[in-house]
Amino acid sequence: MVKVRSKALANARSMRTLGPQREGTGVVIDSEGLVLTIGYLIVEAETVELSTTDGRAVPATVVGYDYGTGFGLLKALRPLPVKPVQFGQSAGISERELVLIVGFDGVAPAYVVSRRPFVGYWEYLLDEAIYTAPATVNWSGAALLNREGKLLGIGSLVVGDAMGTRTQVPGNMFVPIDLLKPLLGDLIATGKSSARPRPWIGINTQEVQGNVIVMRVSPEGPAEDASIRTGDVIVGVGGQQITGQADFYTRLWKTGDAGVDVPLEVLRAGRVETITVKSIDRDRYFRPKPTY
Repeated sequence: MVKVRSKALANARSMRTLGPQREGTGVVIDSEGLVLTIGYLIVEAETVELSTTDGRAVPATVVGYDYGTGFGLLKALRPLPVKPVQFGQSAGISERELVLIVGFDGVAPAYVVSRRPFVGYWEYLLDEAIYTAPATVNWSGAALLNREGKLLGIGSLVVGDAMGTRTQVPGNMFVPIDLLKPLLGDLIATGKSSARPRPWIGINTQEVQGNVIVMRVSPEGPAEDASIRTGDVIVGVGGQQITGQADFYTRLWKTGDAGVDVPLEVLRAGRVETITVKSIDRDRYFRPKPTY
């Protein structure tokens, strides 16, 4: 494992939510210096540095970021004195299985306590994520290893409901490594998935008793351009009522590819109105590193 430090571009649109400097763990996955991490550590990065346990600092470049899964891929610009980690089979992991969470700062034992969908407030949905407990610190990009030392997932978040939404058990959420396997070639070759990009409208939402409430609108994003406001309640997509965040994302992505016009039914000031949002590819919103 290596420590990942990144510095965001001065005009990064992710600065407000992720900060100007980010730090987490990277997992060396081959002998050529490829390093896997969680993508939010490296989005809009101007510089990236990797640090080994002996204190050696190595510059790195961003290879790719897959917004659908959240995986980020780096390449060290000098050889790393770190043994690569082999991929395991995350589909084969079972609840109550003992695992190791390995970050740049050490190792923490944990148990897999559930495998279920994860719905993020930032237009993000995993059909199945891996949840572990007890919670550990420095989870960002941390490796989830099985007893054979093989990679099962990459750390994304700390959560308060690791055993399910009706519980209050703190833990961590990991993105399963099996999601990376069909994407890895694309990320290495082009920096992103070859799948057609999903429509993205640029809102953060919160689900309250099945209602999808807009909590934040991305500045200069599609939703802001369409006059979506904080406090709006999204009740439908294309004339079809939604039942929560996961249903909202599913219906949003079914409207077509990025660039499609998305008709939203929005409850505002006691009345429902239809607002059409011109979606974009999320990748177009974030600022690229300048090339000279």
